[in-house]
Amino acid sequence: MMPGCATPEATAEFARSSGALPENYRVFDRLRLSNVGVGTYLGGEDAATDGAVREAVSSSVRSGMNVIDTAINYRSQRAERSVGRAVSDLASSGVPRESLFVSTKSGYVTADSEEGLGFWEYVEREYVSAGLVGRGEITPQYHCASVEYLEDQLDRSRRNLGLECIDLAYLHNYVEGQSGSMDGGALRSRLLEIFRMYERKRDEGAIRYYGMATWESLRSEPGPGLLDLDEAVSAAREAGGAGHGFRFVQLPFNMHYDQALLRRNHAGGSESALQAAARLGIGVFTSVPFMQGRLLQPGTMPEFGDLPPNLRALQFVRSAPGVAAPLVGHKDAGHVSDNCRIMGVAPMGAGEFGSLVEKLVS
Repeated sequence: MMPGCATPEATAEFARSSGALPENYRVFDRLRLSNVGVGTYLGGEDAATDGAVREAVSSSVRSGMNVIDTAINYRSQRAERSVGRAVSDLASSGVPRESLFVSTKSGYVTADSEEGLGFWEYVEREYVSAGLVGRGEITPQYHCASVEYLEDQLDRSRRNLGLECIDLAYLHNYVEGQSGSMDGGALRSRLLEIFRMYERKRDEGAIRYYGMATWESLRSEPGPGLLDLDEAVSAAREAGGAGHGFRFVQLPFNMHYDQALLRRNHAGGSESALQAAARLGIGVFTSVPFMQGRLLQPGTMPEFGDLPPNLRALQFVRSAPGVAAPLVGHKDAGHVSDNCRIMGVAPMGAGEFGSLVEKLVS
């Protein structure tokens, strides 16, 4: 497997030489990361999609994006393998692995579409028979929070990606996936066990950071479905001390899914998710910037910045205070080219963004 992880020196050199505007990189823990990243969620489980994702990741990186996001369950492990091949291609062409920030996720139960086995046949052979998953540990949401299972998934992800060290490992939809299976006390207790496993994997050099990728739990109304960021950071401190590796979250955010910006559901109802993350030193990557294309329909978004709809959507998200980068999923070569144009556009300033939000909510 390819050694190394993202480093301050290599990411700084990438930003300097990428051709993108300097304003389109942000510093986090001395790493210089692009303010738009590439996602790899959707697509068929076939060789043609493998090749399209591989080329899209390579093209995005060559356009200045050095943040790459995937998950083991995306296309039943094929997305990770496509990313790994792209990272290898880039390294062979002079883009060091250390200049790229690669994240993945685990938690959902996944088969392997390249194995030729049915879903439950694969689960029985790989997880249940191996003692990684007990018969009652897979929830109706096809989620598993067994520490042994999550550690196995992390090791599989490293093999799929061909990387000795993954920059960021997310626990995927933990609250959502375990809904109805564990109460609040059990959720926190298991989260502490999982964070301790992640801290051990950090010590082993298998990951650099860990985080939580969510769909609803960071932006929901206060109640059992809310993941309180202060409580999550408290668990990380208990697991890893002041230098813990819980440094990122991922959540949906766009002009329609605006709860992370506008809903005061953290810190006793005084802060939004983005505000709480900023206070706690947590970087926020965001998903679904286009709402899978629905935001790109004519008249859906307000006009601003003399930009086409796709760049307006990315511009809005990445300009929000507290957002590290939206993750844009694209495979078609034309879409990749169109979306990567954002790396030549400066983000909005705080005043311009604030004025736009005022118009949207008025």
